[in-house]
Amino acid sequence: MTKKCTTLGLEPSFGFGDRTGLATPGHVAAMKRCGAGMTAIFPQQSIREMTRTKRTPEGVMSDAMNAAEAAGWDGPIGADADHLKVNQDVDITAAAGFTFFTIDPSDDVDQKADDYDEPTLRERFASAQQSAPWYASYVGKTIRLPTGAIIDLNEQSCMRAAVKYGAAIQRALKLGDYIRTVNEAAGQDYEIELSVDETDQPTTLSEHYIIADQCLQGGMKLVSLAPRFIGDFEKGVDFKGDLAALERSLADHAAVATLLGPYKLSLHSGSDKVSMYAALARTTAGKFHVKTAGTSYLEALRVVARHDADAFRGIIDFSRDRYNTDKATYHVSATLVDAPTTDQADDRTLESEYLEMWADVPAGKGFTKPGRQILHCTFGSVLTDPHWGPLVSDCLKSHPQTYLEVLDDHFGRHLDALRSGM
Repeated sequence: MTKKCTTLGLEPSFGFGDRTGLATPGHVAAMKRCGAGMTAIFPQQSIREMTRTKRTPEGVMSDAMNAAEAAGWDGPIGADADHLKVNQDVDITAAAGFTFFTIDPSDDVDQKADDYDEPTLRERFASAQQSAPWYASYVGKTIRLPTGAIIDLNEQSCMRAAVKYGAAIQRALKLGDYIRTVNEAAGQDYEIELSVDETDQPTTLSEHYIIADQCLQGGMKLVSLAPRFIGDFEKGVDFKGDLAALERSLADHAAVATLLGPYKLSLHSGSDKVSMYAALARTTAGKFHVKTAGTSYLEALRVVARHDADAFRGIIDFSRDRYNTDKATYHVSATLVDAPTTDQADDRTLESEYLEMWADVPAGKGFTKPGRQILHCTFGSVLTDPHWGPLVSDCLKSHPQTYLEVLDDHFGRHLDALRSGM
């Protein structure tokens, strides 16, 4: 590994998560063919994913960088240390050479804040004021955006933001300071993404404004922010919701990012959200980041389905047994009754129902089959199982060209959709 990762700044960027360590050649192929005008993050994995797959930051980095070099990639490469929560997460990823640090303060978000009635909200606010010393500086302000939207920072919206995000903002600022200290001590450039998308309710414009403003005032080197957008962003399937309403909302959030930053808007759970990519690229004027992860694992299973159908059936059975346990940390709606059991379908039907096929998908849309979510959520159990994990790895190593081809096709469609809005 001779090349080092770099920061990407405000360039439009696409993150390729890889849970097997074998997907980068396909990612590079898609970027070479369809990624003009975009920059790439090849080493990308969250601490949670590393734990579930028994990988290390050094392993993630070397697998991706060596493969990118071997595939002839000569463009800049970013490296995303995803969903960082504590200082130790920063230590181990910075030491491995990661440059893009995604802060996840979701453990300190009050997920019930949107539903509090006024008496409860005021009671909670009395307890939360210490973690929101900024409250008084926002109350009464009105911000008019170029889109026509108005951010009314009235008493109730500011109180709700303080209750919901006060402690999370404090945690984000502390971790951001630690990221700066560690990287400056090592003489390394870095950039930070803030993730506030893992909430039940969409991020309001008031919340976005306050969160970002506080982080920037606190000196955070914020390159992108991931709000919780309107609609449903379930794992493994296309966007669910009103696309026209989403585009209007994206434009408003992009206006906040331009006003305060500029910084990029980031789309998490970006895998397969093909139908809304053009709107994201268009409304942000190219200042976007898209993060994908599980979809490369699902394409790995497509390789198994095409070269070892019996093994694919076994993985489906195993994943169905694990699904109701493993889905606990994911936003999904699929149930086991939504997809056929292996004794109810032939091989082609199983691939279609559990992985889907582009030939069956309308133009401009992404995958929607519930079976994908069953396989998506159980990746850790499969890859660390003493039987199924090595089988998947061996199949990919035996058929690298198939894996490259399905990834090239899959991500080429993602990248084409983004470029259509640029």
